Amino acid sequence: MYLAKPTTLPACAISKKLAGISQYHFQGGKISMKTIVGLALAAMLVTPASAQDSPFRKELKRADLSGTNMEVITSISELKPGDTSMLHFHNGEESYYFLEGGTIELPDGKQVAIPTGAVGITMRGAPHGAYKVVGDKAIKLLTVHIVDKGKPLYDTPK
Repeated sequence: MYLAKPTTLPACAISKKLAGISQYHFQGGKISMKTIVGLALAAMLVTPASAQDSPFRKELKRADLSGTNMEVITSISELKPGDTSMLHFHNGEESYYFLEGGTIELPDGKQVAIPTGAVGITMRGAPHGAYKVVGDKAIKLLTVHIVDKGKPLYDTPK
């Protein structure tokens, strides 16, 4: 995952990368924006094999971004315990805000708590996702995508 520069939000530290997805662990109550991006966004998910929309996403508004060949898409995504986010990327940027935090499990089995109020931005083409919601709380997030018009919102890395 690549971001312009890592910004630290209240609570976390970068640990290692797994399968091209940045991973993090919580340390002293700080969580890196990169962390939330990779873990969270994935939350909005997709069904990878083809460029399909996420079954967890409810679109609220879509509009053209003036002066460009791009569009802005605002959505709410909710993943319940047991739901799995697939590895995916977007043809543009994605901003997200966790309305309700929860716990996710990464492919290596490590569980990570995502706090309510966590916020981040995922850059164009950065693969993210690939986690399962665990515990007894659903994860709910507000997302804003600024993406190329006419391309799929969710795409699968080759």
